[in-house]
Amino acid sequence: MSRFQSRVAIVTGAAQGIGAATARLLATQGASVVVADLTVERAGGTVDAITGAGGRAMAVGCDVTEAESVDAMVTAALERFGSVDILVNNAGITRDNLLYKMPRSDWDAVISTNLTSIFLCCQAASVPMVKAKYGKIVSLSSQSALGNRGQVNYAAAKAGVQGVTATLAQELGRYNINVNAVAPGYVATAMTDATAERVGFRPEEYRKMASEQTPLGRVGQPEDIANVIAFLASDEASYVTGQTLYVNGGVR
Repeated sequence: MSRFQSRVAIVTGAAQGIGAATARLLATQGASVVVADLTVERAGGTVDAITGAGGRAMAVGCDVTEAESVDAMVTAALERFGSVDILVNNAGITRDNLLYKMPRSDWDAVISTNLTSIFLCCQAASVPMVKAKYGKIVSLSSQSALGNRGQVNYAAAKAGVQGVTATLAQELGRYNINVNAVAPGYVATAMTDATAERVGFRPEEYRKMASEQTPLGRVGQPEDIANVIAFLASDEASYVTGQTLYVNGGVR
């Protein structure tokens, strides 16, 4: 499929989970993908999967909380592939705790990795996008943006993502750049498995409980979210901007 033929995509946090699934899907549909994670070694597995299937990809080590590292990532994409057409802001962490037990360092780490990183990545990637008068930015928010016990830092960051998205859609629309967000519900990933263990459950038990509370009767998979990201990154969504799409199996 050539949906993204000649397009270049940067996907952050692409070593595993939603990021890896998104990078693989975009590559399958024709994009050249910059697979970014904290180290080149972490990103290597996703690159191997893409190139092994005949796609084009490169691994980049990037600390998305540091402006210089983000700028270097965008420069590497331009030098290797010649453009930056799509940015998927997926990198994120959790440091869950109740308010009275949460150290300031855990607040700062989550805000920096999940929110400040999006500001930095959008700022850097928008420069070549504005010059080209073309771009698609998709950022990961979360169902937790609506509030989730034990995640005051994560909820605040993911709500912030929605504010950044709405604002940048207004600022960048004149340059033919679409800016949207995806807010997943429960998705079976290493991050949600860690959450399960934090609250005293085996991951499979937690997934079963989550599926029983979901109208569709199952938890999400990384590929479910990747499919929505790919739509928003495509020209099929050329009149969609400033939106946050909740992808949660019908949970309210």
